[in-house]
Amino acid sequence: MRFGFLLLLPLWLAACRTTPVVLDTARPFHDALAARTNTLGVVKGGEAERAAVQRVKDFFAVMTEDSVRQQTRLVYAPEAYLNDTLKSLSGAAVIEDYFLATVRNAESVTVRFEDVAESGGNYYFRWVMDTRLKQLRPGQTIRTIGVTLVRFDAQGRVVLHQDFWDSTAGLFEHVPAVGTAIRGIKAKF
Repeated sequence: MRFGFLLLLPLWLAACRTTPVVLDTARPFHDALAARTNTLGVVKGGEAERAAVQRVKDFFAVMTEDSVRQQTRLVYAPEAYLNDTLKSLSGAAVIEDYFLATVRNAESVTVRFEDVAESGGNYYFRWVMDTRLKQLRPGQTIRTIGVTLVRFDAQGRVVLHQDFWDSTAGLFEHVPAVGTAIRGIKAKF
């Protein structure tokens, strides 16, 4: 017993001296935000602001392959950053490819915006999204809620897009086996 304690003592002491590791999943967002802090946005209360907000609403209202191809590069700046809690992407072309893959895997994707608020050049879009996926729960609508933080450039294009939503409820809970595990974990908390 004493011998076992003596063997474990150095491990225990070493463990007590380590610096806790912080898993900073917010780092990419904060880096993207800092890189775009000096970006001149649209003039608050002006026509450019109204047009920029409306372009975002129109883009997400009903997403199709055609609408994504025609509108992504009008809505997103060439250097835009997007994080939808599933992926972090940079560049309008990459964002367009991602949205094309999304709509190809869905029967439909629609977003209804409930309100928009502005603070310090950041725009917060509160929304309800209805998704009908081809592979997961075919024929059923998955409804989720969320908020998207958007920052515009002077031309009214999105340079920063950060979603805040529960991707487990919107996607992963509907994956066979994975969904059961996630629902079980949620039930314990």
